[in-house]
Amino acid sequence: MDQDSHCTAEKELSEAVSRITTSSTTSPSDEEENQPKAEISCQVRKENPEKDDMQDSSATLSPNSSMTTKELQEYWRNEKRQCKQIKLLFEIPSTRIVEHHLSKYVMYKIIILQTGSFDSSKSVIERRYSDFEKLHRNLLEEFSEEMEDVTFPKKTLTGNFTEEIINERKLAFKDYLRLLYSMKYIRRSKKFIDFLTRPELQEAYGCLRGGQYTKALEIFLEVVGLQERLTRGNPFAIVPTLCAIVVCHKDLENPASAFEYGEKALSRLRVHTSHRYYIPLLETMITLAYELGKDFLSLQEKLEEWKTKKDPVRVFSLKELAVREYVQ
Repeated sequence: MDQDSHCTAEKELSEAVSRITTSSTTSPSDEEENQPKAEISCQVRKENPEKDDMQDSSATLSPNSSMTTKELQEYWRNEKRQCKQIKLLFEIPSTRIVEHHLSKYVMYKIIILQTGSFDSSKSVIERRYSDFEKLHRNLLEEFSEEMEDVTFPKKTLTGNFTEEIINERKLAFKDYLRLLYSMKYIRRSKKFIDFLTRPELQEAYGCLRGGQYTKALEIFLEVVGLQERLTRGNPFAIVPTLCAIVVCHKDLENPASAFEYGEKALSRLRVHTSHRYYIPLLETMITLAYELGKDFLSLQEKLEEWKTKKDPVRVFSLKELAVREYVQ
């Protein structure tokens, strides 16, 4: 290696180590201390929010550099903690106290909006302290490293229902959710998504099994938008919910609406024909298309093509699959 190249390499290594040392020792300003830590780290990536948690090659060190093992470990740990620009906004505007015969607790109203554009389909859910606590325990088990700097409001022996404590927790839970969502590995995790959607889905499927199709449909339609925002990288995740909406519309004799949501579900399964919902959905769509006077021959061809490639097996109907979801 010539002298100029050697000097350049030494300079790059020195700057890299300096960046790592500075990021771990520099004290944040008072304003930064009031922000969630992951949100602060997001600011360095706002120029390119769509890339995963790796910077471009000009700003990222090669694993083959002369950094020590300890420096490399710290560097990759910091890289792992970096996040994309936050795309969902969590607000907790109000609470209500629920009293039962043997229990009393606070329900926190959570409004979830998409940032960066007008969002007319906001999602509204309610969770209590014990729900947050369970989420925190579950995430600690799976993401111990990512969660090491995340604080959680502690229980108090008295004063849980005072206005002061409730307001403090409202702010704490809002920052807590925003921080969790800012970390890629956590926001994509099943545990985080279940926290935001599972109680409503359980209620909706319970209504469907009980023949309360109107109420089930109302809940499914509220949840599916939030599910779609939370699972952008997994197009198959909302297929069961879309198919449940098809079932509800079909049983409520709304074939046009059922067909519309069936098309949405089918579009997500075009490259995943082994999915358990694919054939039952195709069969339902053929029936709906025939009823609506639409082209059903292309759907019938897909069904026949699938049958020639697969061994004949017993396939549940779309409704039979839907009623089996979220069965305890």
